[in-house]
Amino acid sequence: MEADFSEMRNELQSRDALWRRIQLECQQLHTELLKIKEYKDMQEIQIKHQSSCRQITEQLENKNAELLLLAQSQEHQREQLNKIRYHLYREEQAHRSEQERMKTEISDLTEELHQKEITIATIMEKASLLERQLKMELEIKDKLLAKQQLLDFRYKVIKSENTHLKEMV
Repeated sequence: MEADFSEMRNELQSRDALWRRIQLECQQLHTELLKIKEYKDMQEIQIKHQSSCRQITEQLENKNAELLLLAQSQEHQREQLNKIRYHLYREEQAHRSEQERMKTEISDLTEELHQKEITIATIMEKASLLERQLKMELEIKDKLLAKQQLLDFRYKVIKSENTHLKEMV
């Protein structure tokens, strides 16, 4: 996209330079036209140079035709230049809009990522706490199970002693 902008700028500068050259040439032609008119006036005073006057008139007409063509070309160049400027302006606006949209999107994604990181850290803390609680509960249950097994063993021992004593009685 930057290359397109650069190319458009270069073309714009090139057309600007061409337009300035055309204006300069128009001024020169206008100056020549004024000189030719003065010369023509002098020739009209001097009737003996009538043939020269015709040539000057033809040259003047040719120069006028050239000026007309140059003026038309200049107008066309100006229109093209304005179109290019407008297109360049629209492209730059679109580029700026896209950049702003991307900045906003990046900012939103960064904020979302930050929130997710906070959530993950909170979950990890809770998981660590739950793991410690489970270990403690498991230790308590292991101790209670050991006590229960010991009590069961004692119960069986006492029961078997009772049975033995009953048989003896």
